[in-house]
Amino acid sequence: MYSIQKTAKIAGFLYLSMIPLGIMGLIYIPETVLVSGDILATINNIKENEMLFRWGIVSALLVQLVQIALVLSLYKLLKPVNDFYAKLMVIFALCAVPIAMLNEAAFGVVLFLIHSAEQSPLLIDAFIYLHEYGIFIAQIFWGLWLFPMGYLIYKSNYIPKFIGVLLMIGCFGYFVDSFIFFLYPEFGIMFSAFLFIGEVVLPLWLVFKGVDVEKYNQQVLEG
Repeated sequence: MYSIQKTAKIAGFLYLSMIPLGIMGLIYIPETVLVSGDILATINNIKENEMLFRWGIVSALLVQLVQIALVLSLYKLLKPVNDFYAKLMVIFALCAVPIAMLNEAAFGVVLFLIHSAEQSPLLIDAFIYLHEYGIFIAQIFWGLWLFPMGYLIYKSNYIPKFIGVLLMIGCFGYFVDSFIFFLYPEFGIMFSAFLFIGEVVLPLWLVFKGVDVEKYNQQVLEG
């Protein structure tokens, strides 16, 4: 009982920790420093806020490290429901990690270029766009892993089914956003911004409620 409740709470805390790190590294700092359509203003902003820009890189990398620990905790928590779907969840989640981590190298190149003797605004702009494209590629897997996780929760007897439904819906938000970006980059609407609620409800439930241990043990025996 203690072990599985501890695992549930660890998973919840890990998931919650990804929220501020993700907001900091993937939303707040880039939106603060990068000026859309004005590369010269962007270069000046990066120079004036270089440490903030570097913290954005670090935050984005930490999100991926937490993601590894999180998906392993969730695998332990959900594998009694269906081991195949639990492994699929792990595969999708881990596929995003190297993509997202290597993507931060694009910002590393941006830092190198703004300090180079012969600055090339066009090249700097290209690496900033490369970073944006990398985020949307990783986001495909950030969406895909939610579906098997949501399915496992829906099929489980020890975590509320509505959370699983919310996660499966959230999957399509990320997935659709990525392909809309590649096809219609000026579209502007982010569906994932409206469909991510399951990723907030789940960690809060795990931290404050945990799992129904009796039903968890029953599912383990049935498996």
